[in-house]
Amino acid sequence: MPILLTEPAHSFDMRSFRRTYVSAGVLLAIALLPVVGCNRGHNADVVATVNGHAIMRSEMDKAYTAQLGDAQQQQQQPSPEQADSLRLNVLQALINEEIIQQRAAKMNLTATNEEVDAKFAEMKAPYSEEQFDQRLKANHTTLDDVKHDLRRTLTMNKLLNKEINSKITVTDADVTSYYNQHKSEFNLVDTNYHLAQIQVTDMPSAQPGNLQGSKATNDAEAKKKIQALKNRLDSGEDFGAIAMNFSEQPDTAPNGGDMGFVAESRMRSDPAIYAAITKLKPGEITDIMPIVDPQAKKTVGYAIYKLISREPAGQRDLNDPRVQQAIRQQLHDGRSQLLKAAYFEMLRDQAKVENFFAEQIFKSDAH
Repeated sequence: MPILLTEPAHSFDMRSFRRTYVSAGVLLAIALLPVVGCNRGHNADVVATVNGHAIMRSEMDKAYTAQLGDAQQQQQQPSPEQADSLRLNVLQALINEEIIQQRAAKMNLTATNEEVDAKFAEMKAPYSEEQFDQRLKANHTTLDDVKHDLRRTLTMNKLLNKEINSKITVTDADVTSYYNQHKSEFNLVDTNYHLAQIQVTDMPSAQPGNLQGSKATNDAEAKKKIQALKNRLDSGEDFGAIAMNFSEQPDTAPNGGDMGFVAESRMRSDPAIYAAITKLKPGEITDIMPIVDPQAKKTVGYAIYKLISREPAGQRDLNDPRVQQAIRQQLHDGRSQLLKAAYFEMLRDQAKVENFFAEQIFKSDAH
């Protein structure tokens, strides 16, 4: 996919934020750390240690529950083997995280209270007190949990910015070279449409994804709600604000409904939506459009689309600022990923890790 076709930026979501810490992706899929030694006299509540610092079973269990997420809500319980495998992965991420935090502390880069408070205020700004409390409860987390995770995220970012990102330079020559070797990436075969959407469905959900927690539960409610939203848009209210507060598409509602760029060939799969969008000028919105389940061939909801911009097919020139920015970001991210992988390898080689939970699983399954 051409790197010009960027995905919309995501706003804060507490559950995905907490999952970040227990996913291998946070640390760029670091390989399993070596288990050093076997301390058979350890406290049963301690599942691992990093340079003598204990990671408690309660931490692992909390992260495990957060990682389960929707699967647990939908009662898709893992088998015992799957559960232990997931706990191992979760614990591994906690170990990796602790290594990072210890390194940052040695370099005096731990996030300050002022930095945490400032980031927390920014994160909380879109919500009322009641809405924020509701999201805490819905995600089974506390204010202390959120601030704890914020501090660790900010600390990791400070460390990586100092040790990695500050050392990466992308020159004009690098950009030109990349463009000349990858011109096809900047040749849009299709016209691309930058779209936003407001979506309402008739399917109940505990997590509608909007600030108001607003959700239709049947077709009659969906029709009534989408018409009320269309009336507000027609009266001049901001599309993004309406989407954030009322759209039921959890992937786009937090971003004001931003869908990113959609290729014309993809839109042709729904002739009605295609016809409606291609008639729009930037800034205009469609009428209410039905959302049809292609398999059941029935209407399951309704949507309103906004055309933000249109990108015609053709070759993008190197002088286009968007092309240059996309290339710089691509090159920076590639180098950053490589350096982080090497950096984490060095840090883990220096760390003494004892993984008692892994030892416990091995012993129980080996007999």
